[in-house]
Amino acid sequence: MSEIHNVAVLGFGTMGAGIAQVVAQSGRPVTVLETDQDRVRAGVAHLRSFLDGGAQRGRLTEAHRDEVLARVRPVTDVAELGGSDLVIEAVTERADVKRQLLGQVTGVVTDDALIVTNTSALSVTDLANAVTNPERLAGLHFFNPAPLMKVVEVVRALQSGPEVVGQLASFVESLGKDPVVVKDRPGFLVNHLLMPYLNDVIDEYDAELATAEDIDTAIKLGLGYKLGPLELLDLIGLDVHEHATQSAYDATLDPRFAPPPLLRQMVAAGHLGNKNGNGFRTGNGSIQ
Repeated sequence: MSEIHNVAVLGFGTMGAGIAQVVAQSGRPVTVLETDQDRVRAGVAHLRSFLDGGAQRGRLTEAHRDEVLARVRPVTDVAELGGSDLVIEAVTERADVKRQLLGQVTGVVTDDALIVTNTSALSVTDLANAVTNPERLAGLHFFNPAPLMKVVEVVRALQSGPEVVGQLASFVESLGKDPVVVKDRPGFLVNHLLMPYLNDVIDEYDAELATAEDIDTAIKLGLGYKLGPLELLDLIGLDVHEHATQSAYDATLDPRFAPPPLLRQMVAAGHLGNKNGNGFRTGNGSIQ
């Protein structure tokens, strides 16, 4: 395949909507698959809200916003993806769900269509076994929020063909993003470094080294980070971080990735961060 023009996104949640927006802003048509019309409406509403916010802040014109929306076509039937040059999977972080859906997609798209996963915690090499011609599958790990974050990890599974990796890196550049090619390992590059750091912060907070506000202030002012680590955890979602770290720990048995006890307690109590207003810096979900 010489060019990626028609793109499909599997999933219209936060990441799926963000990826669809990025692709549509590059001038390409995007077909987004969801399971039912309720999820389609929620995805369209999320996409429109993000674009409206960009228009209000002057990042794009209302005319450009409407053009982007017009390029996004939501569907609920996997058969609608048949003409896709590239399929980007962005559904829930469950390997069984991803494998089943990737297998369905394989039966619909052409043999040379590229298939990628946006997983942040699962093995791309393992997921490649769900498709025919696994050399055409790799990872494209966008970061949240996808329209704003510049880096995209191009994850090379053991089966990924070198020409596929190169083509995906060029595709990422065409989106106005910066590709970083990495090998398939738990957390890839960024999260492989980030997860132990965030776990250490949670443990030190639990040990009352400093208040949540002071920890975030010290890291932001001392290291020049835009967000403090506890603010970042609330943004990511405490349940998401617990799942990612548990997956990395299961794959490596490296104690640096083991979810800290306080994190497990907070998730068990339903304190998930910004998504429900209870976390380290939101509400009263954390110890004081």
